Amino acid sequence: MSERRPAPTVGQVVLGKRLQELREAAGLKREEAAQVLRVAPATVRRMEMADVALKIPYVQVLLETYGVPDDETAAFVALAEEANQPGWWQRFHDVLPDWFSLYVSLEGAARLVRSYEPHFVPGLLQTEDYARAVLEAGTVGQDGPDPIERHVSLRMARQQLLERPDPPHLWVIMDETVLRRPVSIRGEVMRDQLDKLLEFAERDRVTLQVAEFKDGPHPGTYAPFTLFRFAEPELPDMVFTEYLTGALYLDSRKEVAAHLEVLDHMSTGAASAERTKKILRERRADF
Repeated sequence: MSERRPAPTVGQVVLGKRLQELREAAGLKREEAAQVLRVAPATVRRMEMADVALKIPYVQVLLETYGVPDDETAAFVALAEEANQPGWWQRFHDVLPDWFSLYVSLEGAARLVRSYEPHFVPGLLQTEDYARAVLEAGTVGQDGPDPIERHVSLRMARQQLLERPDPPHLWVIMDETVLRRPVSIRGEVMRDQLDKLLEFAERDRVTLQVAEFKDGPHPGTYAPFTLFRFAEPELPDMVFTEYLTGALYLDSRKEVAAHLEVLDHMSTGAASAERTKKILRERRADF
């Protein structure tokens, strides 16, 4: 059986889908591919679904079976070896839930990250003090200061994504509740957070919008979610939605299309990027 990983990397997701496409193009069922490898069909399924690492000998045999040319096989194997390398976030494995590892991988590979946040400033835009206050409130459920500080360090490390020479486009719609909810009795925590939001609102590849109370209900009020879009044509848009003890990753066209439609609808109804800056400045003046 292939070696299990805490969570797949984006490379494993892409190559797993490619393996499935090649098998189907060759006219083979999973059971037939499994017979070639002398393994259970579930092993082939787990490779294609990126539930396990891509075991290189298995990959080589499958590509030969599917009739893939030698040069393409060599390139595929090189990509598989790279995809199997653990991401930088694995050094936070002591506090990083398995279900969130894939999120960090998707976030790092995406060209566009669109999200709706009804409760808190998104992690990519939080200050250290704001992140610490949110985590101390019990949203992660960790005991003691050490795990909280590890979570804060992970959150700050994730933010380096936005400092890359060619960062993804981050497009966030925040409910007005985010700006009204106190996370600390120290007013400077929210003041500094608003300063950071105003700073990022001026960046070319960051779009911030506020869904104001005065505009009433909107179709995204159920839960926070994030949509990822990638440069790789093999990887479809994916949606992440979180609940108390875990998360869901959605990639079916119907589900992704529904979330995309909601984001488009909300972005039309929410305050424009320019008005959002005005709202942030007004809220900043309260501190």
